[in-house]
Amino acid sequence: MNEKVKSGSRNVAIVGPYLSGKTTLLESLLFVTGAISRKGNVKDGNTVGDSAAAERDRHMSLEVGAASTEYNDIRFTFIDCPGSVEFAQETYNALMGVDAAIVVCEPIRDRVLTLAPLFKFLDDWEIPHIVFVNKMDRANIHVLETLHALKAVSSRPLVAHQYPIMNGEQLTGFIDLVTEQAYQYHPGAPADRIPFPESLKEEEHIARAEMLEALANFDDHLLEELLEDIEPPQEEILKDLKLELGADLVVPVFFGIAELDYGVRPLLEALLREAPEPETTAERRLKDRKGDTPIAQVLKTYYTPQGGKLSLVRVWRGKLTDGILLNGVRAGGIYRLMGQQQRSLQEAYAGEIVALSRLENVKTGDTLSTQQSKELPKAEQLEPVYALAITPEKRNDEVKLSSAIAKLLEEDPSLAWEQHGDTHEVILWGQGEIHLQVALDRLRRKYNLPMTTHLPQVPYKETIRKPVASIHGRYKHQSGGHGQFGDVFLEIKPLPRGEGFNFSDRIVGGVVPKQYIPGVEMGVREFLAHGPLGFPVVDVAVTLTNGSYHNVDSSEQAFKQAARLAMQTGIPQGQPTLLEPILHVEVTTPSEFTSKALQLLSGKRGQILGYEGRKDWQGWDNISAYLPQAEMHDFIVELRSLTLGVGSFHWEYDHLQEVPEKLAERIVTTNGNGNGNGNGNGK
Repeated sequence: MNEKVKSGSRNVAIVGPYLSGKTTLLESLLFVTGAISRKGNVKDGNTVGDSAAAERDRHMSLEVGAASTEYNDIRFTFIDCPGSVEFAQETYNALMGVDAAIVVCEPIRDRVLTLAPLFKFLDDWEIPHIVFVNKMDRANIHVLETLHALKAVSSRPLVAHQYPIMNGEQLTGFIDLVTEQAYQYHPGAPADRIPFPESLKEEEHIARAEMLEALANFDDHLLEELLEDIEPPQEEILKDLKLELGADLVVPVFFGIAELDYGVRPLLEALLREAPEPETTAERRLKDRKGDTPIAQVLKTYYTPQGGKLSLVRVWRGKLTDGILLNGVRAGGIYRLMGQQQRSLQEAYAGEIVALSRLENVKTGDTLSTQQSKELPKAEQLEPVYALAITPEKRNDEVKLSSAIAKLLEEDPSLAWEQHGDTHEVILWGQGEIHLQVALDRLRRKYNLPMTTHLPQVPYKETIRKPVASIHGRYKHQSGGHGQFGDVFLEIKPLPRGEGFNFSDRIVGGVVPKQYIPGVEMGVREFLAHGPLGFPVVDVAVTLTNGSYHNVDSSEQAFKQAARLAMQTGIPQGQPTLLEPILHVEVTTPSEFTSKALQLLSGKRGQILGYEGRKDWQGWDNISAYLPQAEMHDFIVELRSLTLGVGSFHWEYDHLQEVPEKLAERIVTTNGNGNGNGNGNGK
């Protein structure tokens, strides 16, 4: 690798909502730089970005993909990120390793709100980003309205770098607001310079003045020039753009049609001139910049059918060589990626993004080094909000499940799984319905583990409303030789909610010998595991008050059976009632959708605790509520449907609460009054 390219690399993420055209833009970038000789398209499933089988089937990006190219002796590594909110963790993890991001959006005002979480992440981490307004050939576009909407969701000022030239609703060219030169687009070819269109002089002048004023907010010299009506030199404007973009102080905006390559070359030129170099990014990210000890960070983990484990890493410092020992693990090889294609390298330098093979026990987000090193910051882990209970179609496959899921979670850290302690189900958690479908598809394709799925059972409990005194249980059995005899009197009382279970005894005079009392408690506990309504019994106190024994026939086992008989008689007399788990949820939504979110919660038997403005999120609200777990399954699906996909929630278990009587009857009936758990959802 020559030194010229080594010191002149750029790592750029392509991000934006689903269907905005990110993968098409990547294809165009690779085409105009000569990395590919022919462009693919998403519909035909032959793009570099969507190269996995699942992505081709769904016509959407499902995981981060990398592709490298060269332009004017600069090596660009583009990271194509998924657009669906359900795969946001992939995007956030990748953004931690890039020098800049291109935010792709459509010129539709009503869809701009979907960019708010992405802009917030970029600004929180001070990641320089450029907006590319794509699909400028679609009908009923409203450029100015789109720009106003973009400004409303960005905490950084937007700076139009171009003024689009339109023929009716068709984009035909642009005016560069720095040079004030006009260009006309041609499909598949560079734009030609044309005479300045006099009809746009006033609009261009206003747009350019707004750009300069935005830049002058961070440059006193430029501000003085504007106040004195001095025309600033182009070099000064470009210098300001570079400095202020690199510091994430402004967001330049470009326009184009990626499918026709319109606007792609000016975008590349801006990345070349104005995007920060890797050294600048390293100064911001790396706490310890001295020395040449290699430091890298894992941005993505893949398990490939042929090559095994691949770790996509950003090299922050030093040099990686083939076979290098990182975190005590020897890397099997170094590769540059072009979608699913790999090109072997002998070494990789600071500022590059490459793939390392066979780094076992290394996870996404990990900091890698040949020596002990401080951990680099990593993206916050998204909490799971959607669940399915899963079972292998073939019973013999159960032994392979935990190993396959472990690899699945390495590839996608936004998944989680648990073996539920109450229902004994294996539950797979994720970010939404499509997210889990993709995960299950990977289990089938990669690991030959087809699954059956169903809604997770709700871990209902039951308790009693009133105390029951002096319940007698006697177990007497004679079958030749020694018999079995146990005799107990129990007192059963309800406890305050959340107290669990308490066992005690008030035995006087040894009417029940001490060695048999543990058997009584064991019998009580065994019965409470499956109460008369079919669910575990909680929040009760049981006291052994009296009893009798036989010198020969009594045993711990006999007293256990006597206790079970007493409980079987006593609990139904205590007015059993069904309890359901209640979650405390914090819903976040744009303020314009708050009333809809409140209605959704109320319609799901939710108890609204209050709402207030979301901290550090202008125009967003936080709603606090209690929500029955039985109503949670589709909550994220419905919430996103009401909020253009951007609503979310955090949840945690809070308490148990009595189920309304009619609903309780339905749940008990549905679950056969005795299967142990239920998935009744109250509908």
